[in-house]
Amino acid sequence: MHVFVHLHRWLVRRKRLGLSELNEGLLETFVQQQERVCHDSMSGARPALRRLLGILRDAGVTPSAELSPPTPAQLLANDYRCFLREERGCSDWTVTNYARHVDQFLAERFGAGQVNLRQLKVAEVIAFVQRTAREYNQGFTKQAVTAMRSFLRFLHYRGEIESDWAAAVPVIAHWRLTALPKPLPAEAVQKILDGCDRTTTVGRRDHAMLLLLARLGLRAGEIAGLQIEDIDWENGQLTVRSKKGEGWTRMPLPADVGKAIARYLRYDRPSPPWRNVFVCIHAPHAPLGKSLAVTNRATVAIRRAGIQSARNGAHIFRHSLASEMLRQGASLDEIGRVLRHKDPDTTAIYAKVDINALRRLAVPLPGGVR
Repeated sequence: MHVFVHLHRWLVRRKRLGLSELNEGLLETFVQQQERVCHDSMSGARPALRRLLGILRDAGVTPSAELSPPTPAQLLANDYRCFLREERGCSDWTVTNYARHVDQFLAERFGAGQVNLRQLKVAEVIAFVQRTAREYNQGFTKQAVTAMRSFLRFLHYRGEIESDWAAAVPVIAHWRLTALPKPLPAEAVQKILDGCDRTTTVGRRDHAMLLLLARLGLRAGEIAGLQIEDIDWENGQLTVRSKKGEGWTRMPLPADVGKAIARYLRYDRPSPPWRNVFVCIHAPHAPLGKSLAVTNRATVAIRRAGIQSARNGAHIFRHSLASEMLRQGASLDEIGRVLRHKDPDTTAIYAKVDINALRRLAVPLPGGVR
């Protein structure tokens, strides 16, 4: 509301304009001018203002946006999206994440002009990947490599290029099982859970999500995608929907987790048309949707508890659960079943933090320790 008040004053006093003349360009000009004066107070202003503009357009106060015709590069990228969705059967997540790299490449190479793929050179694709590697992390770059290989196969399939260039895209070096898990001790995990303010609606929702992370080791995306019908209250079981590991599976629902979810569903959850268990408490009551929302809430809880950790987010609870199970005497095979790992090597990384077992393997230092 503070930002909206500033926007209204700026429109009336500085620009002599009304809400009927508001558009994306004016909003961006307003934000840039305000950031130079009071940067802190403009945090999060852009998404709030975009939402306001959408509401005004839905109400007929502000004219609809003028859509410019798509460029040839955008048309080609849209054809690629249709190919992924209709012929390859890819999910919306895959289509979105692959196509964004293709959008970037085509925009850099052809801009708004004509797309002449006969002039395209494989060296330009390699240069694009190299620039991505310099500017982004390894995970993002690996995704860009996969996307560009897929796009080149698409061009070859359509006859736009004479040969399949996919193999020419450089591989990003990656050595498996080199990193060490950085778990939290059990006391720190409990402190984070106790730090949720269960006198508030948001606190009770977050407490239920954190219990799923801490007790069952669920991934953030699995919690975001949890449906009401996935909970079998009579048998105390939970159906976990996942695209990783063993896919969909059923897990036991611990009593404390079940009570926290039941209380949230009965007293706190709004009643939107969606079947997702966890939704936004404040309007609009949309599902949390993606794993990022769960990760952000986990990060907030860790910082609120004052826990100093090398890593934050939701996945650290998964590492912490596995490490605590190992400390209590569970085998790697048992841990792998709880975490639903498809590859035993994925679970083997936790052997590196089993100090007691590793101590028995240590070779005595010649001459003793001085």
